[in-house]
Amino acid sequence: MGPLIPNGLIPIEWNYVIAILIGIAFGYIMEATGFSSSRKLAGVFYGYDFAVLKVFFTSAVVSVIGLYYMDYLNFVDISQLYVQPTYLWAAVIGGMIMGVGFLAGGFCPGTSICAVAIGKIDGMVFTAGLMIGIFIFSESFDVLEPFFESSNLGHMTLADSLGMSPHWIILIITVVALVAFAFSDWVRSKVKKVFY
Repeated sequence: MGPLIPNGLIPIEWNYVIAILIGIAFGYIMEATGFSSSRKLAGVFYGYDFAVLKVFFTSAVVSVIGLYYMDYLNFVDISQLYVQPTYLWAAVIGGMIMGVGFLAGGFCPGTSICAVAIGKIDGMVFTAGLMIGIFIFSESFDVLEPFFESSNLGHMTLADSLGMSPHWIILIITVVALVAFAFSDWVRSKVKKVFY
């Protein structure tokens, strides 16, 4: 039963090999779906292309449904999966900064690396800015750390914070995704008439 490494089914040394293989596959899929194009990514904000919303929403919903089915079938013990700690206000402010960067540059960190890999100059400029931002953040972390740590909520999931069953959360997110897909198609049909 998974997870494989914590349960000793494969040695811990495979951790990095598996991470590299997943990273290569993820990068290939991003490039194959056109996510190395800043115009395609920025299309979400301007209403003419919602591929990013659809792909990432679909992958999140399929992943969480798959994980809970695997838990139900005793292939994965969901209680053993690592949950990243929640630093609430740091995440909110970081998300706003990333959103502004995404809108201004047309990339998120992962898609900018994908663009660099195929030689896109705008991706290289964005990634250089990303590296500068990481350097500034790491060098000023001593000053920012009290704020960063002040909103540490621990290893919390959405189900924990809302006090609901994970199955209801999954159902709600699935319905929200379907509504978002329908709404994005409606918006695109209206914007397309303006842009084309």
